[in-house]
Amino acid sequence: MNLPNKITLIRVLLVPVFIVLFYVNIENHLTYAAIIFIIASLTDALDGYIARSRNLVTKFGKFMDPLADKILVTAAFVLLVEIGKIPGWIVIIILAREFAITGFRVIAASEGITIAASSLGKFKTVAQLIAIILLLLDNIIFSKLNIPMDVIMLYISLVMTVLSGIDYIYKNINTLKSDNKR
Repeated sequence: MNLPNKITLIRVLLVPVFIVLFYVNIENHLTYAAIIFIIASLTDALDGYIARSRNLVTKFGKFMDPLADKILVTAAFVLLVEIGKIPGWIVIIILAREFAITGFRVIAASEGITIAASSLGKFKTVAQLIAIILLLLDNIIFSKLNIPMDVIMLYISLVMTVLSGIDYIYKNINTLKSDNKR
């Protein structure tokens, strides 16, 4: 197993640590959970950079990297719904998009087609990560300025989720056509 894949697995292993810190009954537990979330989020950029720069891209990495991201982000969003920081309907839309796009990727893979992540999809992910971090940290810094940046980023991430999903489907609609011949 190469280094980028090990880093991806570390991200997956950090999810239970994040969850435990989210629930543990100690002072500043959400801050500690946010720190773990930030570390896990940074591993996403790190493993991708190492894989591309050292030509270490593998099938395992192509499968596991986006899955690790989805596990981390889904865990955070569900926990934030549980404590009332965000409405459930937002998470339903986000998860519906993820299921739909994963379905597209499965169909494409069955046809031997690899669909790369789009720039909109990457921006969506960054917006989601920033929103989650701000929500976990009670809108740190921005609350002192009376700017609801956590809510703003949440809605930006929601809009980007929908737009990137539409873009993804539009660009790859031929994958669904049964008469698709190469």
